[in-house]
Amino acid sequence: MYPFIRKMGKRSKNGTVLMNEQNTVPVSTFYDLHVVLNTGDTLDFSEFKGKKVLLVNTASNCGYTGQYSELQSLHERFGDALQMIAFPANDFGGQEESSDNEIARFCQINYGVTFPVAVKGVVVKNPEQQQVFKWLSDKNLNGWNDHEPDWNFSKYIINEEGILTHYFGPSISPLEDELLNALK
Repeated sequence: MYPFIRKMGKRSKNGTVLMNEQNTVPVSTFYDLHVVLNTGDTLDFSEFKGKKVLLVNTASNCGYTGQYSELQSLHERFGDALQMIAFPANDFGGQEESSDNEIARFCQINYGVTFPVAVKGVVVKNPEQQQVFKWLSDKNLNGWNDHEPDWNFSKYIINEEGILTHYFGPSISPLEDELLNALK
């Protein structure tokens, strides 16, 4: 079903692509943020200076869940040059009701995921929204973008200088040329 869902989604908001065409620098720095991983470890984004970063909100029971295998392929392809983090969320119709342990097990068993997975949290705009998604979806913080995730598997790219450069909607595969070119 995933290829069909992706194709149909490109005709809707799920095919949205936004770019920081002016190369606007953030008002507050991405590198001051951090995330708690499903392992309990805290990952400081300051560790990513000099690397591209791909942040993706995810869910285990979504039509786009097949992108986990594409994300893993991308992770293997780019190695240490790209830091990728999955952010499980239950913001879109109850598609991530699992616990952090169940999510980790699901990702590993079904998709062989070796990149970091955050604790489950909120990615849409509301008082409980995770700090990194507040930064990603508030132009007063990131410099240009107010667009929150349209659905599960929305993707944000931050360049080596900590500038948010792109937003890709869920229907854009992690292996599509447009996204790959943004990572080069």
